[in-house]
Amino acid sequence: MRQQLLPALRMTVLLTVLTGLLYPFAITGLCSILFSKQAHGTLVPGKSENGFVGSRLIGQNFTKPQYFHSRPSAAGDAGYDASSSGGSNLGPTSRKLYDRLKAAAAQFRKENPGFTGEIPADAITTSASGIDPDISVANAEAQAPRVAAARQMSLPQVLDVLHAATHDRDLGFLGEARVNVLDANLALDQGHALK
Repeated sequence: MRQQLLPALRMTVLLTVLTGLLYPFAITGLCSILFSKQAHGTLVPGKSENGFVGSRLIGQNFTKPQYFHSRPSAAGDAGYDASSSGGSNLGPTSRKLYDRLKAAAAQFRKENPGFTGEIPADAITTSASGIDPDISVANAEAQAPRVAAARQMSLPQVLDVLHAATHDRDLGFLGEARVNVLDANLALDQGHALK
């Protein structure tokens, strides 16, 4: 019995040290060196309690009419909780999902009364993480008239800021073009202060 337990115990300790300590520390160290900005959250310095206005990698809840709004979030009780990142796991036949999408569509129409087209899907659906920092170009363009009116700017001025904050497809063919909401809102604040 002892001959079987000792090798098993040694292997357990060895694998715990390798996979539980050495591997995570090695990966964390490599990421900190190779992808320093991303590993440290891509925080944006600014005027706030902690010295940062947000992260380019984590979505935030913008609710004022003069800002582009992020995707809805299912992360945490109130949404946008990075410590509770995750989707809602509601299926396509879920009545709760249907009711939430219907309410989100009504809210989008209320906030953007000048928009009469089909609502972009990402304007009312949550992402898998619940904290997606980007929205589609169509979603941002649908919100642009509201932002322009709230800031007393012309629509072409807001669209210029919007297109400057648009990121192309990754590697030129992966995914879709997208707008980082924090970048767009910061650009509006820095270049076009509210009157």
